[in-house]
Amino acid sequence: MAQNIYIKNRPATFEYAIEDKLKAGIMLTGSEIKSIRNSRVSFNDSYCIFYKGELWVKSLFIGEYANAGYAAHVTTRERKLLLTKKELRKWENKIKEKGFSIIPLAMFIDDNGYAKLEIGLGKGKKLYDKRESIKNRDADRDLKRYLK
Repeated sequence: MAQNIYIKNRPATFEYAIEDKLKAGIMLTGSEIKSIRNSRVSFNDSYCIFYKGELWVKSLFIGEYANAGYAAHVTTRERKLLLTKKELRKWENKIKEKGFSIIPLAMFIDDNGYAKLEIGLGKGKKLYDKRESIKNRDADRDLKRYLK
């Protein structure tokens, strides 16, 4: 593909300590994939849940495609994630542990033209963890500035 689409959920790594990552397929309609190619995706308050043994992403905003006409989609509908049974069972057992959540980290278009969602298994950070993240980020920025 000539166009390289990679949309990150930047606050996710600040709010959560990510333990594990997976790349999952996502079931979309035609107007949704066209909106993703136009980078009209927002991860605000999006999360993943298990329902009847399947993984679903909730409140992931994919903007409307301007030329969709009658085939337009609902912008924040629930979308099914496509994973193997082994991966689903493993993550469902992890979710039952206290404090773990599944968070969308990024959305991208792979080499075959399919939309993929990178999801992470994470624990929420405390305030002092967030302060440490800010301190490390500032130290890295100062080091890069010094090395220039």
